Amino acid sequence: MTTLVGFPDHPVRVNAELDAPLSRWLWLVKWILVIPHYVVLFLLWIAFAVVSVIAFFAILFTERYPRALFDFNLGVLRWSWRVAYYSYGALATDRYPPFSLRAEPDYPARLDIAYPERLSRGLVLVKWWLLAVPHLIVVGFFLGGYHLGWWSGGLVALLTVIAGMTMAFTEKYPKDLFDLILGLNRWVLRVAAYVGLMTDSYPPFRLDMGGTEPADAEELS
Repeated sequence: MTTLVGFPDHPVRVNAELDAPLSRWLWLVKWILVIPHYVVLFLLWIAFAVVSVIAFFAILFTERYPRALFDFNLGVLRWSWRVAYYSYGALATDRYPPFSLRAEPDYPARLDIAYPERLSRGLVLVKWWLLAVPHLIVVGFFLGGYHLGWWSGGLVALLTVIAGMTMAFTEKYPKDLFDLILGLNRWVLRVAAYVGLMTDSYPPFRLDMGGTEPADAEELS
């Protein structure tokens, strides 16, 4: 049985705030501005893959994901999410993302994953090649081709460009479009955590839209 530390019912939490005002034209050059992040993230994602393989064997033999390795991979996901939120995964802030693996609670895009004290040895054997496959097909439609700023050529990129063009002409980011883009990214990040062996909680086939994680919204209500 999986034992979680933190928020056991909802192990992956994605929250974000839409910044305002946003520049009408900065989004056109963000692909240049984030190149330094792309370079670092390229190396970090290689390390993420290596750490995931090490974690696979650790879970298989000990039922534990070594905490230091978990924190590193969580940091890579957080860094990637901030870069995506700034650039063409959302275009929802003009605050340049920090070069950091830390939580950075003051940044408008945040990701938290509950640390699992125990993980299933059986599930770790089938997550990559069986259980995650339906989600990976869906996520492939959302993301299209993979690149380090987030992903390109998929639904997320298309909607984000529409948001940028709308801002250029109206100076406003459509709220409904923001909610949809956040829902798509939330789905992607939940799958990333599952494929990264960071949780045994199977991602729901559900589009939870909006900047606030539904679990957090329930707690605040």
